[in-house]
Amino acid sequence: MKNLKIAILLGISSFVGYSQDHFSGISTSNRVGILNGILNPAEYSNLSKKFEVNLYGISIDINNNKIGFSDLTSNNNLQDLIFKGKDPVNLNFDGQIVGPSVAIKLLKWGFAITTKANLKFDLMNIDPNIGNAINNNNIGAALTVFNNNFNQRLIGTSYGEVGFSIARPIIDNDKNSFSAGVTLKLLFPGSYSNFGLKDLNGTITQVGSAAYLTTNQPANLNIAYSGSLANSFSNFSDYTKSIYGGLNGIASDIGFTYKWKDGPSKYKIKAGLAIRNIGSMTYKDNNNSSTNYILNIQPNSANPNGLNLNLFSNVNNLNNVENILYNNGYLTKINGQKDFKVNLPTLLTFYSDIKIASKIYITGYLQNKLKNDTNNNQITALNIVSVTPRINLGFFETYVPISNNQISGTTVGFGFRLGGFYLGSNSIISSITSNAKQADIYTGFRWSFL
Repeated sequence: MKNLKIAILLGISSFVGYSQDHFSGISTSNRVGILNGILNPAEYSNLSKKFEVNLYGISIDINNNKIGFSDLTSNNNLQDLIFKGKDPVNLNFDGQIVGPSVAIKLLKWGFAITTKANLKFDLMNIDPNIGNAINNNNIGAALTVFNNNFNQRLIGTSYGEVGFSIARPIIDNDKNSFSAGVTLKLLFPGSYSNFGLKDLNGTITQVGSAAYLTTNQPANLNIAYSGSLANSFSNFSDYTKSIYGGLNGIASDIGFTYKWKDGPSKYKIKAGLAIRNIGSMTYKDNNNSSTNYILNIQPNSANPNGLNLNLFSNVNNLNNVENILYNNGYLTKINGQKDFKVNLPTLLTFYSDIKIASKIYITGYLQNKLKNDTNNNQITALNIVSVTPRINLGFFETYVPISNNQISGTTVGFGFRLGGFYLGSNSIISSITSNAKQADIYTGFRWSFL
């Protein structure tokens, strides 16, 4: 799987300047629009204008626990850095495109139709001993023993969604308002891949210039693929070939907002609570497969040293991985299916925006995932905490998001809005000043009127 790691590292280099908190800062602005409604459907009842049209919104996020910003411009071998040390490798690439969308406020009701495309790739809890052995064709030591009681996952997915939202105040008087909203999302799964290896306890032995793997006990393995990722997962274009597939899933968002008012259209405090991505989708394709195996690698007459990890150097799809392991007698099939269901990353979101002084606000934001990322049929997400001070002058707005997540730690970013155009990053300041292990950028344009 050497090609895969090269592609990941090239992707980091190509998208540098690109975290996981999409549209951080602008999505909690007191200039309420479609991005606020995507975060919390109840916000559609709080639209700043009667109409808003979203032309485009693009957010690209990358974070990891190994490579810092300065490493991208150094002479160090990035493939060596990512598998350095004893800590498991965690890397997350997350892209989101908000397409043509429209929102309207009619009397006290808010309505919206939104379109969105999602691209994700993750390395989760990858043992650096195995990664280094495949990457360098050896391990630099005669013997390495490891015992992992977690699920090592390689996950890629792309899917589209169309959302239909409605919101309305339940309580609305001169001092307070309380609103509720819901979004029904039609899901269009495009492509998917998962390699999940659980409870791998083994030994890597160097023989000559090659590294060989044997297992000390049987491990559980899931291999699943669908769409363009069934053929290859080593190029970024594989994730964009089939973002929108057929309609094969439904999800929903539910949200609430409270405002302590400061006049007819302003507030002293606004708080929001939402549960997003409640649902799943089914991948269906001619080359679909999802199979559970028992993996047991023992020396035999054909392979007296065990599994030669050099065999994976030129692999670029999971079907090849499956064939190598199966043809060498290391896999025992438990069960399998052609079509399979994948769960969305259900999130609990809470935020509070407080007016400090005229034109000056500060927002606290919390995102907590409600599903277990280690499950093989689960799309991953991050737990995030952030604080964002902002200055809003009406036509112009600027803000500084300060965030923390469990992979890349604390980051500091910067963003601004000029009319309907916005541009920002959740990590640009920390990337330049403190070698952060996260990079991101987002931009977009929307038009509000009346």
